[in-house]
Amino acid sequence: MKNNVMKTMVLSAMFLSVGIVLPLLTMQIKEIGDTLLPMHIPVMLCGLICGPQYGLMVGLILPFVRGLLFSMPPLYPNAVWMSLELATYGFTIGLMYWHSKKHTMTYTYFCLLTSMVSGRIVWGIAKWILLGLKGKPFTMQAFITGGFIDAIPGIILQLILIPAIMGAVNRIKQSKNDVSN
Repeated sequence: MKNNVMKTMVLSAMFLSVGIVLPLLTMQIKEIGDTLLPMHIPVMLCGLICGPQYGLMVGLILPFVRGLLFSMPPLYPNAVWMSLELATYGFTIGLMYWHSKKHTMTYTYFCLLTSMVSGRIVWGIAKWILLGLKGKPFTMQAFITGGFIDAIPGIILQLILIPAIMGAVNRIKQSKNDVSN
């Protein structure tokens, strides 16, 4: 039991590290980073592989750690709404996946899509509140554009990469189970 907790904590730290480093590949051109959504992938994978509580925690702290290390995203308000969004992704995808006996590719897509929609809704609400406090409007058009239209390349990348990685993880787990039996 203690080894499993330690393994999960190490994996979560790895996903946090990947989330810190991955945006450095796209940081030179802000628009590319904004469309490829590089912090989303390790948070979602953390939720799937480590569980909802770890996905939530990695998603919650990742934007603040990046903000403190690299000043990107700015701590307020950007890191706040990103933190809530990423925490929602990690928790939602992990909760759905871990509380199901179906770890099929179809179910992985279902968890992923549900997580993506719920995270974007939380992002939109948080951004609406935080911008409203500053007296700046956040319209439905800005929500749809920022949350969905501008994010299409990142959404496509997530829909390809995350199920492929989870397929590989599940095959490795299955082969380990076959060897031990």
